[in-house]
Amino acid sequence: MALYTLRRLLNAIPILIGITIISFAIIHMAPGSPLSQFTEDPTIKQVDKDNMIKAYGLDKPLYVQYWDWVSGLVRGDLGVSLLKNQPVADLILERLPNTLLLTVTSFLLSLLIAIPLGILCAVRAHSRLDQIVSGFTFVGISIPGFWLGLMLIILFAVKLGWLPSGGLQTVNADFSLIDRIKHLTLPVLTMAAGEVAIWIRYVRSSMLEVINQDYMRTAKAKGLPGNSILFRHGFRNALIPLATLFGLALPGFFAGAAILEQVYSIPGMGRLFIEGAFQRDYPVLFAIVTVGAFLTVLGSILADVAYAALDPRVNLSKQEVRG
Repeated sequence: MALYTLRRLLNAIPILIGITIISFAIIHMAPGSPLSQFTEDPTIKQVDKDNMIKAYGLDKPLYVQYWDWVSGLVRGDLGVSLLKNQPVADLILERLPNTLLLTVTSFLLSLLIAIPLGILCAVRAHSRLDQIVSGFTFVGISIPGFWLGLMLIILFAVKLGWLPSGGLQTVNADFSLIDRIKHLTLPVLTMAAGEVAIWIRYVRSSMLEVINQDYMRTAKAKGLPGNSILFRHGFRNALIPLATLFGLALPGFFAGAAILEQVYSIPGMGRLFIEGAFQRDYPVLFAIVTVGAFLTVLGSILADVAYAALDPRVNLSKQEVRG
């Protein structure tokens, strides 16, 4: 297993390099630059404009700028924000805990809701409960996250006044666990809603396929308890096709956080990325795109490892399934 994981990590290196090259080129192809507010100002002398461009290294060829950035990345230096004049690593470390708090909490809540409901709907397929839950899942999949977030703010924050409309804690107040939970409730529910709807459908479909297998009927004929058959024999095999879905879900949460952090005014990495995009802050954009790519590749590797751990038929040396 360790050798298999190491091989997957080594295979991910050229993928990450390719992603950095493509993202670097696309970001530089976007109109404008971090210094547009100065270079387009007619009151500033041209010599001063040229000096600013040279000071930030924007006068160098694109491949030289890329090499300088990658060289710093290998050394752990993510560069300096062109507009905030702060190390990008410090900006990310400042915002990352808030994003992790939001995404990991939403991820765990999604699992706690989706897995039991998916199994229950599979066991009671075509029942009234299954039909009701299926209806809610279709609604959850169809509703955009930002719209749901705004509706929840209007209902619970504006109309009812039960929960705060944004942020992570009350302004000018000492830290309180209850206060933090109140501030997290709406964004966590918003982020988890869409994933819960999707995962319920996948868990239900996977469990239905497993329940009808011959080995499940054999276990029942042997007189094994129903719960043992369902969870020990059925659920483990049902998890095999779900491993890829769960492994790639966490990077998806980070992508969704970019919008919801704006809606709920949460100072996280997603909001930092949007601010950097509007201000053409290249080092911030490069760093966050790289972090997102790393998380996606890591999620894919974890999904492969989980798949190999759950399915004994997987030949780790040849990366194939035995017939």
